[in-house]
Amino acid sequence: MVSTWVPDVSPDTPFSLANIPFGIISTSADPAPHAAIAIGSQVLDLKVLSSHLAFTEVLPALKDHSRVFSQPTLNEFAALGRSVHRDVRRAIQDLLSVETSHPEILKDDAGLREKALLPRQSVKMHLPMSIGDYTDFYAGFHHAYAVGAMFRGPQTALQPNYTHLPVGYHGRSSSIVVSGTPIRRPVGQIIIDPTAEPKQPTTAPSRRLDIELELGCFIAAPNEMGTPIKVTHAEDHIFGYVLLNDWSARDIQMWEYIPLGPFNGKNFATSISPWVVLADALEPFRTKGIDNWTPLQGYLNEGKEENVFDIELQIDLQTPQGDATTISTTSSKYLLWSFPQMIAHHSLGGCPLRTGDLLGSGTISGPSLNERGSLLELSEGGKKDIMLYGMDVRRFLKDGDTVIIRGICGKPGERVGFGECVGRILEATWP
Repeated sequence: MVSTWVPDVSPDTPFSLANIPFGIISTSADPAPHAAIAIGSQVLDLKVLSSHLAFTEVLPALKDHSRVFSQPTLNEFAALGRSVHRDVRRAIQDLLSVETSHPEILKDDAGLREKALLPRQSVKMHLPMSIGDYTDFYAGFHHAYAVGAMFRGPQTALQPNYTHLPVGYHGRSSSIVVSGTPIRRPVGQIIIDPTAEPKQPTTAPSRRLDIELELGCFIAAPNEMGTPIKVTHAEDHIFGYVLLNDWSARDIQMWEYIPLGPFNGKNFATSISPWVVLADALEPFRTKGIDNWTPLQGYLNEGKEENVFDIELQIDLQTPQGDATTISTTSSKYLLWSFPQMIAHHSLGGCPLRTGDLLGSGTISGPSLNERGSLLELSEGGKKDIMLYGMDVRRFLKDGDTVIIRGICGKPGERVGFGECVGRILEATWP
């Protein structure tokens, strides 16, 4: 990978020239949300860049879409398809490289640089997509097994259908928020004494507020209703990926989830990182997922082994006093099902996926205790303390706690990362 002329691009930045993630920003000069990319500690304002007379010369794939980066979301750009995303990413990489073929447009144009290259800390981030629908899967094998064993025992930890199909449920898109948005502790029906019979719920703030470390996938090209997406074509329907925290109120969830699945225990908030890492940027980090010992139905057979990504994932918990502890490190490779398989199954019955729809991987955990992607697992069902810096402990989240999720892959100077997915817990508001 060639180097960039952009100043202050650290070898350890997640936003190297090898990445070029897309997001939606607003600035002091232009408060209307619009598109940008991240490069090192700066952003390139694509709306400003698109005002240059030679914009379509540099980005010929957008000659009929010159205002695509002036839109308040990335949906219109995502809908153009993966070949356009690939061409645009390559053109921006060339524009920002030391050996750019168009030095006159940005590298040697001080006036344009001043307007278009901005410190990342000076801009406000927004949700990158308008999200019509959100489906959360359960593809993290070690999480599914650990939680199943916790409640049903190791012999019946996995439900009979688990290795036959990607299990999922429909979440709530209206409560998906961008990183940095505070999260209000939910109120719901909980069981104070689980041993009492008959069960008697109490309405109260959740006492077992948790996190779930996930990878999110945005849909690019839609499919028509009644037309399934073949697993071998599913990659063409993927725009890019984000980090995702599926906040979970375990006590509310436990009381409500039978027989129809999660509801208020999940629908109060989901956080995502602001920068969408394009699918092509993650191609070098493909690896083999977890072996599925069950023969697959034909529509789920991808015909290749390297169908997931090896992204280094990390969870930090910061207390209200400001002390931070890394409580888990794991990898996105610990998935039983790939996103193309999720897409193929989701659309099997003819369900139309639309541009901007978000799919969650399900909680990603590794095989060891320090690789677990939720407090439920790290505390072994709320029975053991999680040690934090300064002799503090947690089993579940307290008001004022901040959770920071990070994801990165690649070597120094060529890192491809997501930045941070952050949320701070606020006290509950009673109805």
